[in-house]
Amino acid sequence: MQDKITVVVDYLNKVKTRCTYNAAAKALRIKPQELKKLLGERRPEISWFVNTGTGNPVGYTDEEKHPDLHRRKLIIKSAEVLTRNLDL
Repeated sequence: MQDKITVVVDYLNKVKTRCTYNAAAKALRIKPQELKKLLGERRPEISWFVNTGTGNPVGYTDEEKHPDLHRRKLIIKSAEVLTRNLDL
């Protein structure tokens, strides 16, 4: 599972695009809470995972957010986008 999560994290960092926890969890076939636990400590490279309502990572300080977090307006909200673009 950790390998698949790494694939998603690497992809989001490469395309510099936010993704909702729900979309990522659904694509990985796990619960959003499990994804949050598996991601570990808050850090910029995982700040791409955001809350659906706010478009921001939950509880992150500015230092913990990726500097390009809001560079694009697009937020991936569909698991299908991740499963189509990645081999999950």
